[in-house]
Amino acid sequence: MAISFFQKISRAIVGRSRVDEDTLDAIEEALIESDMGVDTTLKVIDALEERVSRDKFMSREELFAMLRSEISALMELDEPESKSLHPQVILVVGVNGVGKTTTIGKLAYKYKKEGKKVMLGAADTFRAAAVDQLCIWAQRAGVEIVRQQMGSDPAAVAYDTVKSAVAKGSDLVLIDTAGRLHNRVDLMNELSKIRNSVGKALPGAPSEVLLVLDASTGQNAFQQAKEFARATKISELALTKMDGSARGGVAVGLVDQFRIPIRYVGVGEGIEDIRDFDREEFVKTLFEEDNLK
Repeated sequence: MAISFFQKISRAIVGRSRVDEDTLDAIEEALIESDMGVDTTLKVIDALEERVSRDKFMSREELFAMLRSEISALMELDEPESKSLHPQVILVVGVNGVGKTTTIGKLAYKYKKEGKKVMLGAADTFRAAAVDQLCIWAQRAGVEIVRQQMGSDPAAVAYDTVKSAVAKGSDLVLIDTAGRLHNRVDLMNELSKIRNSVGKALPGAPSEVLLVLDASTGQNAFQQAKEFARATKISELALTKMDGSARGGVAVGLVDQFRIPIRYVGVGEGIEDIRDFDREEFVKTLFEEDNLK
C-alpha cells in the first residue's frame, strides 16, 4: 500500500517537539518524495524557515496548518480570460501513453451528459491505433467524430472537424493531436499548423489547449510540460491516474512552476472517472490521515 502525502509528512516530524534544521530537512525530503519538485519544495521550506525563526516550538497542528496554507497559496491562480466562442474548440496534446485519447473520450461523455453537442476530431493521423481508439470512445460516449485516412494532414483534419462542428451546431469540439515528443521543432511546427487551421475555420479558435499528463510519472510530467509549453501556449492541464495522494505533490509543483491551472483529473479507468479539479478539496485531501491509495 502506498504511503500517503499525510503519512510522509507525519513520519518526517514524528517524535520532534522542536522545529529545527533536521526537521526542515526531513520535511523537505518528504515533499520531494511526493513529486512536488525541488523548486516548489524550496519555496515551502523557505516559508517554514521564516515562521520557525519566530516560533521554534510550533505544534504538529500548527505545522500542518501552515503547510496547507502555503501549498494552497502556491496553487492559487488568477482566473484566465475565457473566449466566448461557439463551438468551444479544445486542442488536446500530450505524449503517447499518458491517457490522452481516454481523457478525450471521458470529457466527451461528461459534456454529452450535461446536454452539450460534442464532436471529436481524430487529428493523430500517424497511428492507426489512436484513430481506432478515439472512434471507440466516440461510440461509447455517443458523439460524432471526424476522421480521415491514415497519413492525412493533421491540420486538415482539424480544419474539417471545426467546419463540420460549426455547420452542425455543435457546442464543443475536442481535437486529438499526435503524441510525439522526439523532436521539439517538428512538434512546434505541427501544433502551429493545427492552431492556424482551426483559427481559419473559426476565428479565435482554439478556445483552449489542454495538456494531458500522467500524475504517476513524477518528474517526467514536469519535463513533458516544459517541452509542450515551449512548443505551444498551454492554457490548462488534465492529470490522469490521480486516484490517491501518495504522489499528489506533482499537481502542486506543476501549477506553481508553469502557472497553468489544472482543469480535470482522471480518477479511474471508467468512462465517468473524470472530475473537475477543485484546488481547496485537493489540498484538504492531501492532509487527510486516512487518504491512502
